[in-house]
Amino acid sequence: MLVVNRFVVAEEAADGFTERAHAALAALAARPGYRSGQLVRGLDDPTAWCLVTDWESVGTYRRALGAFDVKVHATPLLAESLDEPSAFEPLATAEPGGEVSVRASDRSVGPGR
Repeated sequence: MLVVNRFVVAEEAADGFTERAHAALAALAARPGYRSGQLVRGLDDPTAWCLVTDWESVGTYRRALGAFDVKVHATPLLAESLDEPSAFEPLATAEPGGEVSVRASDRSVGPGR
């Protein structure tokens, strides 16, 4: 599961934001189920930032959010992210030079399915 939290950060606030984002990323990285993460900034717009993390499953991500260190270091930062969908399930992947691998969605098709 990929989690993408987008932020708009004024250039004069970037230093404080990156310090808090590093602490959030470290807290998340310490949780079971965490695969990888990055703090990235827009090349064309220096006020556009993303915290991108990859998780084994929705469950491991949700359990991570309940951890004390995550509540202290990550939750306040994540609350400042743009109010938009942030959790995504991979439906197709490809390694460098490899074939595209397609997988079915874990989402139910509708009620009772």
